[in-house]
Amino acid sequence: MLYRTLMGLVAISLLAGCQWLPDKPFSLEPTVSELPADCQSKWPSLTVSSCQVEAWVAFGLESQRGDREWRDRQLALLDGNDTHERLVRAVVLAWGNENEWNQASELYKADISKAPEELEPLLRYWLNELEGRRSLAGRLAEQRQKSQALAAENADQADKLEELTNKLDALSDIEKSMNLRQQSP
Repeated sequence: MLYRTLMGLVAISLLAGCQWLPDKPFSLEPTVSELPADCQSKWPSLTVSSCQVEAWVAFGLESQRGDREWRDRQLALLDGNDTHERLVRAVVLAWGNENEWNQASELYKADISKAPEELEPLLRYWLNELEGRRSLAGRLAEQRQKSQALAAENADQADKLEELTNKLDALSDIEKSMNLRQQSP
């Protein structure tokens, strides 16, 4: 009896606690709209603030999720050549196509040391991640070239094999012809 009572109380307390659960699933990924108002600018700032890193993370995620059109719009708005805009450009280009990765890498390398100290680890992490993707893309291109070379070599070998087969067939025909002549009176 005591056991049933305890189990009933546990069930009631579990059900009663549901009102404290969030309506939306919990996410560690901040979005720009979830940041404080002073951190919701078009691009994250290099000014040290309580939400600086979170703003950059949110912008990085937005860039990663953005499509070509979004990236083109962002790049068109970046008309300055200061450290801030070069780093923003690097984040945008880092999630573009493979041709843009080189430019993003150069921008990161040139300006990471000019960023606030609190932001440098994040930017270095992004640079390392980008370099990893570049390396993998390079290896993939290398493997494709090797594969194409092997396919060409296989085709060449197949042609040579067909040529040898034709010669062997011709020699066999000659041999049959000679054997027939020797057997004829």
